[in-house]
Amino acid sequence: MQIEETYKRWCSQATLDPDLTAELKEMAGNPAAIEDAFYRELEFGTGGLRGIIGAGTNRMNIYTVGKASQGLANYVAASFPPQARRIAISYDSRIKSDLFSKVAAGVFAANGIEVMIYPQLMPTPCLSYAVRKLQCAVGVMVTASHNSSRYNGYKVYGADGCQITSEAAKKILGEINRLDVFDDVKIMAYEDGVSAGRIHQIGEDVLTDFISEVMAQSVLGDAPADRTAAIIYSPLNGTGRVPVLKTLYEAGYSNITVVAEQEMPDGHFPTCPYPNPEIREAMELGITYAERSQADLLMATDPDCDRIGIAVRNDEGGYTLLSANETGMLLLDYICQRRQAMGTMPQDPVFMKTIVTIDMAERIAAHYGVRTVNVLTGFKYIGEQIGLLEKAGRQDSFILGFEESYGYLTGTYVRDKDAVNGAFMIAEMFAYYRAKGIGLLQRLQELYAEYGMCLNTLHSYQFEGSAGFEKMQRIMTAFRECSGKIGSFEIAEALDYSKGLDNLPRSNVLKFKFSDNCSLVVRPSGTEPKLKCYLSIAAKDQASAELAENALHLAVSDIIETA
Repeated sequence: MQIEETYKRWCSQATLDPDLTAELKEMAGNPAAIEDAFYRELEFGTGGLRGIIGAGTNRMNIYTVGKASQGLANYVAASFPPQARRIAISYDSRIKSDLFSKVAAGVFAANGIEVMIYPQLMPTPCLSYAVRKLQCAVGVMVTASHNSSRYNGYKVYGADGCQITSEAAKKILGEINRLDVFDDVKIMAYEDGVSAGRIHQIGEDVLTDFISEVMAQSVLGDAPADRTAAIIYSPLNGTGRVPVLKTLYEAGYSNITVVAEQEMPDGHFPTCPYPNPEIREAMELGITYAERSQADLLMATDPDCDRIGIAVRNDEGGYTLLSANETGMLLLDYICQRRQAMGTMPQDPVFMKTIVTIDMAERIAAHYGVRTVNVLTGFKYIGEQIGLLEKAGRQDSFILGFEESYGYLTGTYVRDKDAVNGAFMIAEMFAYYRAKGIGLLQRLQELYAEYGMCLNTLHSYQFEGSAGFEKMQRIMTAFRECSGKIGSFEIAEALDYSKGLDNLPRSNVLKFKFSDNCSLVVRPSGTEPKLKCYLSIAAKDQASAELAENALHLAVSDIIETA
């Protein structure tokens, strides 16, 4: 069907949401707007759906959510016996998240599937936990994670609590593609599903048990810890407020100040339009709070509370933001040294990271006799590896997984990154070193002195719409055609993961290893209209590393601009 015909059909049939009706009317006479909204179906992959909220086949709305839910319902009916057809749902603070979660619940109920839904917004790791705790076939998390307020998303989890595999996503997509968005979706009002006994609220006991599992990850033992540190915490108007504060308070941290403007759920994110703790802009208000009170530690979690960023007071009285690689290395070192001290290091201990996460972590792990497992970008691959350990009866071997995009996990109770766990373990590590008179920046410098300087950076390039999508394909082709050098950096080895390498699934990822132990990874984002470039620099000191990083960044930017 042509774009214009599809648009006209939506104008006549997409009448249940007045926001969509108004937007469709506004598109009239604007071919560019119509094309962007309808040039493709919103892509469903291993990350589920994610897109701009609005009208059209390429947008997040009640119709695209309903169609995806019907496809998922068909998959569950085809893959699970009747008694196992149960789906858990959670949602975050984003615009229309509560509506989308109820639409999904209604579709599942209309298909005779039992629905277990949190009665209030709840983090992504709590959804992963509920799937396994309540023995669900799948789970749905309505969130766009750390994207801007224009976006929402729909992440699907398997019965193992991990984001769905490529195989499952392919089967679900096959079911979705057979459906007409208006004619083939079974609908039941949320309230009718509740009355029919098909939709149930997840009890408070599930959250209580989740927090108990988080606190069980402590490796402090009987070592002294100074929990009087002044902590600033921001949930960035998302889901972290209740579980993070409850966990920290129960663990004895009482000197906590919450950033008031970012405390309550608000999908508009008025003080941080891009609510991503990876970027300084999202942390600025928290830093202002910290400067005002001379706090010791700042922590912020993203809207669905699976990522966490931190800042610590430096010697000049200001605040230094730690990268995920730096925080992850500190946690790895802390966990290993404490486990050794307590005699709780398992046989064949395993640390997991993604291929774009700092290589220096492998040297730290090796120092403690810990084996490193590298996986593709995405915490779901760490979750899959945890599942394989569990099948082998060796889940206790797992001690930590982290990725450069601010995700951490120290236990097997969930199969996704967990910022509640991250906040708890970071606070514990901070309190442990504080009792010894050591700051995290000091400990980080000690690690660099012992293992060598390493600088990792991420540069993202945004490409919106159909033209942007085509531009990214040209850029990946241009990088694949690189040989000899990228700028002044001599290519020692080029790895194309689209061909399937190191027993990993095929993925549109390129990694260049240079002759001076530096590297570059290039990949399109799976959740945003962005191309991501990860630069890893080995050097004798910080100044040399920054010079080399700038030179490689300029060379990468030149390829992107001319593709």
